[in-house]
Order: sequence, then structure tokens, then C-alpha cells
Amino acid sequence: MAAEQRLHERAGTVRSFNRFYTRQIGVLHEHLLESPFSLTEVRILYELAHRPMLTSSDICRELGLNAGYVSRVLKGFEKKGLITRIPLPSDRRAAQLQLTDHGRETYLPLSDASQREVVAMLKRLSEPEQHQLIEAMHQIESLLGDTDSNYLLRDPQPGDMGWIVHRQAVLYAQEYGWNSEYEALTADIVAKYLRDYDPQWERCWVVEKQGSVVGSVFVVREDEATAKLRLLYVDPCARGLGIGGRLVDECLRFARQAGYKKIILWTNSVLIGARKIYERAGFELVEETPHHSFGKDLVGQVWSREL
Repeated sequence: MAAEQRLHERAGTVRSFNRFYTRQIGVLHEHLLESPFSLTEVRILYELAHRPMLTSSDICRELGLNAGYVSRVLKGFEKKGLITRIPLPSDRRAAQLQLTDHGRETYLPLSDASQREVVAMLKRLSEPEQHQLIEAMHQIESLLGDTDSNYLLRDPQPGDMGWIVHRQAVLYAQEYGWNSEYEALTADIVAKYLRDYDPQWERCWVVEKQGSVVGSVFVVREDEATAKLRLLYVDPCARGLGIGGRLVDECLRFARQAGYKKIILWTNSVLIGARKIYERAGFELVEETPHHSFGKDLVGQVWSREL
């Protein structure tokens, strides 16, 4: 009985914290960030801004929302000219959703306002207190999240680049029998990125799961109008969680915001899993060339997508 009572006391503490935090971030206001949108509507706009080509089913699943409610919100967005629907070639009854130029212009001030509010909140704390707060948030997310599917997308840290080269060399040797030529290529790409990195035009994302690096991807500048996606990989222990698609979505979002008009990538026909991810993201095969590399006879492929 005492254990049951302690459990109820802890539940009361959690509820008290929830009330405190909702006041801090202002979610009880009828309209969020002094905008005409509710919290849920802004959350849906966020997903559409950061993950191109979602469907309404994706939004329902990701946010745990009722399909009827999401449908009403999306119809409202469509009437306001915020989104457009692109029919899926594989299923004409379904459609991918994309923010229009007006939609992006509407969302960006909301994102900026949210950033300013959080920055103002953090400024009230000292540097050590900020680190303590972030660490506490990570602990809450880790304890309450789905430990099997929970992962973190972050910027690279010291040591990550060497790990990326190592894991890619090991994985492609194990799965495809590629030799050290591929490790040399990967090392060259990573070294050039580190030497010539331009944050306006280039970006790397690292995926961390339970404290280990399990994936990464790069966007680099090919020319003034063209971005290039490079070195997408997901460790076998983290496959099946949608990480590859998420990384490609992040590349598309960044390339679009950077002002690129097109994004390309080079891969090989044997990498079937990666090719499926690129196809789902709207890339099209534009060139194929047989070659002998990494100790194997391969067919190189160039894929491209307009932004």
C-alpha cells in the first residue's frame, strides 16, 4: 500500500511539472506565439517545413493525432494557400504535402519567434545552469521515449568524422566486399569537408542512438545552384527506424533554405536500400555508368532532384 501511495505522489509531482512547463512555454494561450495558429497547427507546420513530402498519414502517426482532425487542419491550410498536395504515383488516393512559398513565409516568423522566446528563457540561466537544464531534458526524453526507436540528430562533434570513415569502411566491406579504395574515398570526402567547410552552403548530420553514432549524411556544394548529398549511411543496428529517410529529408530542407535549385548524388546500383530512400524522396535516376572500383565491377548512378 505504501508503494502505491508513493507512486501516486510521484504522479502528482509529474503533473505539477507539466503545469509549470506549459506555463513556461505558453502552450495554454489560445494562439501560439501571438499568431492565428494553435499549438497543434504550428506543430504540423513545423513538420511540413522540416520534413518535405509527408502525407497526412505520416503526420497522424508522428504526432499521434486523429485523422479527422488532421484532415480539417490541412484543408484550412490549403484554403489559406499554405500547402499544396502532390499525388503519389504509387497511390493516386494519397498525396504528399508541401509548403508553398506563402506557407514558408508564414512559418518562418513563427520559428524565429519561438527561437527568440527560448533564447530569452535560457539567458536567465548561467552557462552551467543551461547545461544542467539540457542534460535534464535529455534524461526525461531518454526515460520516457521509446528506447528502441529513440535517436538524436545532431551536429558532428570531435572524433565523429574518424568514426564515420571507420564505420563506412567496415560496413561496406562486410556487406558488399569492397576493399580499402572505398575507405580512401570516404576519408578524402570527409577531409575535404573539414578543410573547406562553409556553413552557409554545407552541413553534416550525425545520428546518435543510446550514446553511439549510428548514421550520418553530408550536403556539400557542387556549384552555385547545385547541392550534393554524400556518404549517407545507417548502421545495421538502427535500420528500420526511418533514419535514412529522415536524413535525406534534412538534406532537402537545408539545400532548399540555402538557395540551391537542385540536389544530386552519386551511388551504385547494388545499394538497393539507399536507392529506395532516394526514390521515395523524389530523386530521379539521370545517368548510369559501369566502372570497376573498390575491387568490384559496379554500375555507378547519378540521381537528381529539383528543389
